[in-house]
Amino acid sequence: MRGARVLTATLCALVLASCTPVPEKKADGRVDEPLDVTATTVPSLPPRPRELRLDRVEPCEVLSEEQRVQLSLDNPPSPYVESSFGNAKACTMRSNISGNVVRLALVTVEGVGVWLSENAQVHVEQTTISGFPGLTVRTPGMENVCNVEVDVAEGQFLDVMFRDGGNETAAKQDTLCQGAQRAAEAAVAGLLQRR
Repeated sequence: MRGARVLTATLCALVLASCTPVPEKKADGRVDEPLDVTATTVPSLPPRPRELRLDRVEPCEVLSEEQRVQLSLDNPPSPYVESSFGNAKACTMRSNISGNVVRLALVTVEGVGVWLSENAQVHVEQTTISGFPGLTVRTPGMENVCNVEVDVAEGQFLDVMFRDGGNETAAKQDTLCQGAQRAAEAAVAGLLQRR
């Protein structure tokens, strides 16, 4: 009976040893210890007050002429397709007054949660845009631009980019983020007026 217990204990020890990773020695004598696995939680956004679907919206019609004047966007809007957002319909508007540029992209292929993924590699702060959940997004190494992303509908979001258009004195990123916030609020107001 004693022999059976010794054999069982030995087998258990061998099984445990075979399941425990053994650090390997590198050529220079260092040993890499196994990393602990940790789960990261993605913050959730508050619910949106309603759905503002972007499917049939033209981005250059979101801001009225009066809104563009208030934002000092004195050049005509220019439509294009933004390939980095799944060929989203987009519109760019420039200001000769401030030298800044605003871009609206109507993203209909994925939700705003894409910015909360660890793969996004951006700095994100939650905000609210006219009652809708939003994100202020700063991309490391790109201080001349700030984005505000607005969760307008399930699987869709409004991307508002505000950037320095090559001013003699570069605008600070905090200033650009304030501009993106103002432009996003105007854009959501424009979308609500069309409903």
